[in-house]
Amino acid sequence: MFEKNLRFRMVMLLLAAVLLFTGSSFSYAQEPDPQGGDAIQQLRLTPEQRQRIRIIFAEGKDDRQLTNRRLREANFALEQALDAEPVNENLIEQRINELAAAQAAQTRMRIRMELKIRRELRPEQLAVWRTLRLQLKDFAGAQRSDRLPAGENLRPNRRPNANTLRPRP
Repeated sequence: MFEKNLRFRMVMLLLAAVLLFTGSSFSYAQEPDPQGGDAIQQLRLTPEQRQRIRIIFAEGKDDRQLTNRRLREANFALEQALDAEPVNENLIEQRINELAAAQAAQTRMRIRMELKIRRELRPEQLAVWRTLRLQLKDFAGAQRSDRLPAGENLRPNRRPNANTLRPRP
């Protein structure tokens, strides 16, 4: 579940980056391509909007890096706690809470950045933005449905102490 959410967030962030940092051959007068095409052209951003959005990304760069590093470290710490011998359930619970806090911080940061970007868009651009998000969501959903049904795509647990873990009574 975490990997699916993370993958979706990364795709959304990648879409935003593509939307904002593609080449400077943008033409404001060009009509959007109804068949898809370049997302920047579909949004029809003005040079001023592009500049303000670049500033938003630049201002949040350090926070994004720090939050992403915190999330990676929390995930790693949880994996280490799960692999520890003997299993310390209190430590695992603490690591789960740290991971949840890191995920929440990352989500807050992503949403705040999107809100700042959305404030820079005109109503017609917001409509295109929503359409692009729906298309991306549909694409992500199609990618998930191409995989095996739930439970059939699970990897075996290869941790050294995997056979010592017992469910709670």
